[in-house]
Amino acid sequence: MQVVKAWVNLPGSFLAATKTNENELDLFIRRSLAVELYRERKLSIGKAAEVAGVRNKWEMLMLLNERGVPVDYTAEDAKKDLETLKELLSR
Repeated sequence: MQVVKAWVNLPGSFLAATKTNENELDLFIRRSLAVELYRERKLSIGKAAEVAGVRNKWEMLMLLNERGVPVDYTAEDAKKDLETLKELLSR
């Protein structure tokens, strides 16, 4: 996976306001960005998971739930995921 680096200038009070420490800042920003871009329908659940740095779509669904974001996940999506899971387990 190719990585793009970005530098963002934030006010000194940002860490205290978000109750985040400097070591967790990268993950905090990535997850916040992924959640917001998913909410705006600019990222799919899979791409949002990649940006957020979570292991899979299920963890992304949990993150969205924690943040109070409604999930656009249809019965057809669930059916496709179940078929993929069955295929992977049969290997």
